[in-house]
Amino acid sequence: MESKNFHLSGQIVDVLNRRVFPGRIIVEKGKISNIEETDSADEVFILPGFVDAHVHIESSMLVPSEFARVAVRHGTVAVVSDPHEIANVCGMQGVEFMIENGKTAPFLFHFGAPSCVPATSFESSGDRLDKKDVETLLSNKDIYFLAEMMNFPGAIHGDPEVIGKIEAAQKYGKVIDGHAPGLTGRELQAYIQRGISTDHECMTLDEAREKIRGGMKILIREGSAARNMEELLPLLEEYPGQIMFCTDDSHPDTLLERNINFIVREALYRGYDLFDVLRAACVNPVQHYGLRVGLLRTGDKADMIVVENLESFEVLKTVINGEVVFEDGESKIPALRIEDVPNNFLTEKIEKMDLGIPALSGKVRVIEMTDGELITRSVIMETNLESGFAVSNLKKDVLKLVVINRYSKQRPQCAFVKGFGLKEGALASSIAHDSHNIIAVGVGDEDIVNAINAVVETKGGLAVSRQGESFTLPLPVAGLMTNDPAEIVAGKYHRLENIAKEMGSPLCAPFMALSFLSLLVIPELKLGDRGLFDVTKFEFTGLFVE
Repeated sequence: MESKNFHLSGQIVDVLNRRVFPGRIIVEKGKISNIEETDSADEVFILPGFVDAHVHIESSMLVPSEFARVAVRHGTVAVVSDPHEIANVCGMQGVEFMIENGKTAPFLFHFGAPSCVPATSFESSGDRLDKKDVETLLSNKDIYFLAEMMNFPGAIHGDPEVIGKIEAAQKYGKVIDGHAPGLTGRELQAYIQRGISTDHECMTLDEAREKIRGGMKILIREGSAARNMEELLPLLEEYPGQIMFCTDDSHPDTLLERNINFIVREALYRGYDLFDVLRAACVNPVQHYGLRVGLLRTGDKADMIVVENLESFEVLKTVINGEVVFEDGESKIPALRIEDVPNNFLTEKIEKMDLGIPALSGKVRVIEMTDGELITRSVIMETNLESGFAVSNLKKDVLKLVVINRYSKQRPQCAFVKGFGLKEGALASSIAHDSHNIIAVGVGDEDIVNAINAVVETKGGLAVSRQGESFTLPLPVAGLMTNDPAEIVAGKYHRLENIAKEMGSPLCAPFMALSFLSLLVIPELKLGDRGLFDVTKFEFTGLFVE
């Protein structure tokens, strides 16, 4: 698609100057050459495009070019993306794949340099990026920021690797993103003083306010599983210049339905000021990160959307660099298929005997989860015993959880989780934040083994096993993404989720919830490929208690 010369007539939403007026926008060679105010104009509304201020493209299970094809339907013209997931699997090769594939689509990708690969030294990832690798990335004009610094203890206490990465970002004048759930007080101030400028993991309004007072920007997040919009929306009224919107992790079915436009609609429905909302959705990310995105000014790149009204924000047209990429209900970005894709998958199939847990007592530490939250609790509960082995306790919703290193043949690690709700069967996935080993949950070992082996057979993907029958969604791109069109991926994913819910899970996004049970940087208790991990103490802990 080539840039065209054209004009648009409508009600122009000038977010920067907080006014709406009838007018005409003249586009020449992909840029806005003039904005003319007129006495009257078409009854549609023209405004800057939406920006997702923090997203992991990999979580959509789509390669960047396919993500773009869908996102423009919702008026999203740009994303700030951390390719952290694929970097944990394939290292620098994975980051380069995301950048190059993103260039094949007329969409504004802004990738960052992953700061924590692996996220911790307590789990096994497919690769690692040291401070030299990160500096190499930051020197690249296609890298816009140092991505979320999850190792907040390292930042606070001056770990040389962490400090080296931060100093490299400062050397190249690039923004540093944060990731510090629950961090407050003196430790928060020490974290901010390192130059870390954002956080998308706030759990409470008071935590977010403290971070803003310290100088941070706060991202209101509404993804497939992790959501804090309801809690944090009051910040729009209190600190409109410090707020951005993001989806963080959205699965393919969610992406087909909505993106940043959903947060915009919900905020307006709740009575928040139109210009404060649009400032967070369109302007603040561009200004904070220095993005190459136009803001509907003369001389800007022609990046804009046309919507039917300012209530539903039904998108009629999306324009990027002067190209119409969405119009009349149809994305103009073609679906592409990439033949040469990266992956890193070396583990082998397992047997039922590999999952036995010899019982040392009748009480175990259990990961207690809450739907829609990444934070878990560590609780002590009783599990069932069979022939000297600890097994799932369905009456108390205590199910076996398994993590297996996918980069080499290692012994599976087993623990228990409460809140998943399955009454039968098992789920398995090669999406397990952040190192993306295989993670599985289930009622009985036979189904757990079947689900895990289905993932191994396809060298990455999602699987459900019920009564010995397995259903899969293969993810051949790093075990995280697929080449298939979004509609096909969403259909397969939706089928697996429905089966999981038929098996008893009440969770809104069972696979998304499962993927975070191995994230060792989110409190309180998680399971990695090396064992059960107490995130509060930042150390391994035993499964059994006396």
